[in-house]
Amino acid sequence: MLLKEIIEGIKMVKGKDITILNLKKKQHFICDYFIICSGQSTNKVHAIFKYVKNIIIKKCHKNPCHVEGVENKQWILIDYITIVVHIFQEKIRLYYNLEHLWEQNTNLD
Repeated sequence: MLLKEIIEGIKMVKGKDITILNLKKKQHFICDYFIICSGQSTNKVHAIFKYVKNIIIKKCHKNPCHVEGVENKQWILIDYITIVVHIFQEKIRLYYNLEHLWEQNTNLD
């Protein structure tokens, strides 16, 4: 339910290029899923963050256990323990290329 609600929340605010990395099959990982998405500007990144955080509180009754990046609004991380959400400004996402990094280092299927 949490995964579905996060994805729907991102879509509601027009988050782009949603990628879900399933880490459940890998041992000793800190979470089950990474969700990665993009916003076209710092304002859009912040809007996605606020909407996802609020909708998860409302529908799933969960607060994030940790949040980073809210001040610079270029890469905001929301940690729900089993799911970590990465909301990037498009150019920052291209620079860090987390999908490629994790696929290389974990041989994700």
